Parts: sequence; C-alpha cells; structure tokens
Amino acid sequence: MRNTVRQAARATVQLAGAVVLAFFSIIFITVLLITAVATLAVVGAGLLPETVLLIRRMAGAKRRAVAAWSGREIPEAYLPIEGPLRERLRTAVRDPGTHADLRWMVAYYGYGCLGFLAVPLWLVGLLVDGVWQGLLGREAVVLSLISRVADLDAAWSTALLKPSPKARLVERVEELTETRAGAIAAHGAELRRIERDLHDGTQARLVALSMRIGLAKRAYERDPEAARKLLDDAQDQAEEALTELRHVVRGIHPPILTDRGLAGAVRALAASSGLDVTVRVDGLEDRHAGAADDGPRPPAAVEAAAYFVVAEALTNAVKHSGAERASVQLVRLPAGLRVVVRDEGRGGADEAGGSGLLGMRRRVAALDGTLLVTSPAGGPTVIEVELPCVW
Repeated sequence: MRNTVRQAARATVQLAGAVVLAFFSIIFITVLLITAVATLAVVGAGLLPETVLLIRRMAGAKRRAVAAWSGREIPEAYLPIEGPLRERLRTAVRDPGTHADLRWMVAYYGYGCLGFLAVPLWLVGLLVDGVWQGLLGREAVVLSLISRVADLDAAWSTALLKPSPKARLVERVEELTETRAGAIAAHGAELRRIERDLHDGTQARLVALSMRIGLAKRAYERDPEAARKLLDDAQDQAEEALTELRHVVRGIHPPILTDRGLAGAVRALAASSGLDVTVRVDGLEDRHAGAADDGPRPPAAVEAAAYFVVAEALTNAVKHSGAERASVQLVRLPAGLRVVVRDEGRGGADEAGGSGLLGMRRRVAALDGTLLVTSPAGGPTVIEVELPCVW
C-alpha cells in the first residue's frame, strides 16, 4: 500500500505540473492571438519571433517534464531564429518545429486538464484501495489509475511534440550543410599543408640537387675530385628529397594502413609516440606479430580518419599534456567504429587553442561521425570518436 501511495503521489505531482502548464498555455494562446493581430497590422511584427521563442520554451518545459516521468527524451528540431527582422519572421513562420509546438499547444488546451482527475481518484482511492489492498492484500484498483493518467498525458505529449519527418529532414539538411562546409575547409587545409610541405621541403631539396648536379658537370673536366664530392652531396640531397616525399605521402594516406590495417598502424603509432601507450583492439583485424585475425577491416576512409585521430591525439599528448601514459581503444560496433584515446596529462584541451581538435572534428564530421572531448583541468583528457560504417 505504501508503494502504491508513493507512486500515486509522484503521478499527482506530474499531473499538477501539467495542469499549471495547461493554465499558462491557455493564457498564452490569448497572447498569441494578440501578437498575430498586431503582426498583421505590421505594428507588432517584431513581437512574433519573440513569441515563437516563448512557445519553444514552454514546449521545452513539457519535454523535460515528460522525460522526467517516462525516462524517454523527446528530441527537438528547430531552425535558429537569428539575423535581420525579415529573416527572423520568415524562420518563425516557416519552421516545422514551431508548427508542431502550435498543434501541441492547441491540443494541450484540452487534455492538459487531465490532472484534475487526480482529485476524485484520490478521494475514492484512499477509501477503496485502503480496504482492497491495505486490508485484503489485493492489487490497487483506483490509485494506480492516477499513474495511468500521467502516462496518458506523457504519451499524447510525446506524440505531439516529437519532430515531424519534415522537421527532421530540415535539421538533417542543416547538419549536412555544416559538415560539408567543414569537410571542404579540412580538405583545403590539407591541400595547403601538402603544398607547403612540397614547396618548403621537397622542392627546395630538388632545386639544391639540380644546382649541385650542374656544378658537378661544369667541374668534371677540370676537377674530377670536386665533381665527385658534388655528386656525393647530390646523392644525399636526393635521399633527403625521397624522405620528404615519403613523409608527404604518409600524410595523405599512410602505406602502413594498407599493409597492416588499422590495428597494426595504431600499434606502430603507439610504439613511436614516446609515451607508454596501451592499445586495446576489440573485433578488428589485427596483424601484429602473433595475433589472429579478430574480424573484418573498416572501409579505407574510416580507417584513415581513425588513424589520423589517434596520431593527432597522441601528438597532442606528447606536446601539451605532459603525460607519460596513454591508452588507445579500437572497438567494432554493430554499425560503426569507436576510437577512444586517453592520456593521463594535465587536461584543459581547448579547440580554440590550436591543438588540432578542430581539424579532427572536421575530419570526423565529414564521415558523419561524432567526436567528444572530455578534458577537465588536471586531466585526464579523453577523446572519443564514433565513425559509422558498414561491415
């Protein structure tokens, strides 16, 4: 009986909040009508975007209340109301999320009063269930109906407040537009880096190589020994240019990924990082010595993105964190790949600080993945990436 009363009391509090919100929605509908009339008269056009923002806050309060009761979040999808007044008005009027909120508010005008049913249910339930459950030990009949009323309120609110397919499509288009811009920016930065490496490194060495060969040709007849020394220097320059070219190629797509797979390439990174790095592989093909093939390989683009995330994260750990130990985890998911890099450094990683996190985020977003950075002051720093792919 005690548990029944406690659950009924909790449901009553939920319904009481629903009644209060319904009362405010009734008042707000009047405000909305006044705003609409003023907007049509052009006098109150500036009020409409602010009114829509208030509607969003009320709908958000209901979403949070439903989530607190049912344990299931209701996603929201809104277009940002910003820019000049004309743009804000256009967004406020055309946003599918606003249309859904208006439908909910009108419907809530009616079913928001369900909470009043709790009063007679309590009066009858204390008497009936007090005898039926308290004395006879049967299941509660009346007080349990209060929880069902709260469930009904939550179900109707969920159905009305969840984003429509059109709203989800608009949100997805906005997200893809943003990630495409990030991918283009990352691609441009990568091209500039390659151009800079070729210009400052390989090209300079090839120019020096050409000059030394020219000097050797002119000195060959009169001073063979000097010409031989110049040719030796030219050979050294050629080897350095080849080294530079290999470095540039590794920056585009590391050959070790093709040869050893992601797990083997990450182990090589860990071994050469200068840190004590622990690598854990779960469900991926692992070609390091003595290991059996644990599973299939992800697509090449996913492998490359994961590899560069690990490389950048370990480089940041060496340069900025002061850590001595780190760990890398590669986990095959049913529909993707998870990469977790953790270092035991001082923390405080910031995307605006030039630590390469922005480039990592853009590279991951280009594949429709997610990147989460947790780096409190004092550490540890944890970078968690999920990349969708088909196995």
